[in-house]
Amino acid sequence: MTTAVHSTAIDGLLVVDLTVHGDARGWFKENWNRDAMPGIPDFGPVQNNMSYNAHKGVTRGLHAEPWDKLVSVAHGAVMGGWCDLREDSPTFGATYTHRIDPHTAVFVPRGVANGFQALEDDTVYSYLVNDHWRPDAQYYFVNLDIIDWPLEPTEISDKDRQHPPLANATPVPPRTTLVFGAGGQLGTALRGELAGRKQVEFLDREDIDLAAVAAMDYEELRALRPWRSIGTIINAAAYTQVDAAEGEGRADAWAINAAAVGKLARLCTEFHIRLVHYSSEYVFDGTVQPHREDEPLSPLGVYGQTKAAGDIAALTAPGALVLRTTWVVGQGKNFVRTMYDLARRGVEPKVVDDQIGRITFATELARATAHLVDSDVTGVVNVTCGGEPASWADVADIVFAHLGKPPVGRIPTSEYPAPAPRPLGSVMDLSRLESTGFVPADWRDGLAAYLHTLDKES
Repeated sequence: MTTAVHSTAIDGLLVVDLTVHGDARGWFKENWNRDAMPGIPDFGPVQNNMSYNAHKGVTRGLHAEPWDKLVSVAHGAVMGGWCDLREDSPTFGATYTHRIDPHTAVFVPRGVANGFQALEDDTVYSYLVNDHWRPDAQYYFVNLDIIDWPLEPTEISDKDRQHPPLANATPVPPRTTLVFGAGGQLGTALRGELAGRKQVEFLDREDIDLAAVAAMDYEELRALRPWRSIGTIINAAAYTQVDAAEGEGRADAWAINAAAVGKLARLCTEFHIRLVHYSSEYVFDGTVQPHREDEPLSPLGVYGQTKAAGDIAALTAPGALVLRTTWVVGQGKNFVRTMYDLARRGVEPKVVDDQIGRITFATELARATAHLVDSDVTGVVNVTCGGEPASWADVADIVFAHLGKPPVGRIPTSEYPAPAPRPLGSVMDLSRLESTGFVPADWRDGLAAYLHTLDKES
């Protein structure tokens, strides 16, 4: 039977009606049942703590810990009191009280200060929490006086008496967002897009190497840092050497694009971290156009196979977001910059004209990432620039024309000497992206702006 769950004046603070089955022997209740409490987040409890209160009037709090908890009473009754200390919360500073007896439980989200007053002698209060207590955890406090308690407090600890008033309380910051691969084209764009946000940490290969993650034992990964403080991991790191993946880079491609992602997904599942991961059109064989998010995976080469495996692994993490993109252009080495340099040097290249898609500028992909994360979108979303699709040769012609050069030579993919097979059709269906309210910029407009940037660098 589904348990009734009620919202409160504090965002995310939820009151749960528990069914108590009693007879002459006493009573029985299910204090936590994931399947029967769909209104409560599946917060993954790992520890249960009990507080015995000998006399009514004992008052404790208000403490905000860096974990979620479900509080309840095993014997007696309390008046629960809460104050929202989350700096990013729409109800920051709001308070709420509720009587808790064996028929009631309250879900308290991370950052909401929790306290209670025993209403009966011999009251036993329970905390079911989703992280293990540790002495180095960061705690936050607000004075008990912010709550209008029903009884005159009989016992308050000296420490609890010293908690600051709300005006002087330290707000609880949001969980940290980690950006992996912050030194690459996309990572650089994410630095720019997310630079003004609080609690964002950018990590390049020197900070965390996915090849090393793939090689390490999972317990080593768990021990790298206190993962409970992390809210989101944006994985912009990848092995992208498509041709090398067919030979000497095969093992690295599988390690970085697949094995490491699988370990990240396991980590995110255990610690309730949101995983944001990037995919590629290479997971398809290019015969279906445009590619929809639900198209069956059909990679042609090793690189595409590793990316497909990474997609499958990432999506095992609850709430994961996979952004599937194409033809990324940003700072550093890329097709447009290469064509620009060839045109300036007077080289007349031959470029394939039967691979069709859209350029995705890294800045646009970063903008879409921020939008989708803020919108709490999950699953797979195709993300590219908008505009009419074109071939690589069409893109090259625009670059050459910008520099006053004649069009490039055109060849079919079958005549392009490359070890890795390429999908001919790379056009992505953008309807899901657009349904979220995001309007992708036309790739031609982005290309014009990018070429002007290259002009300034030259």
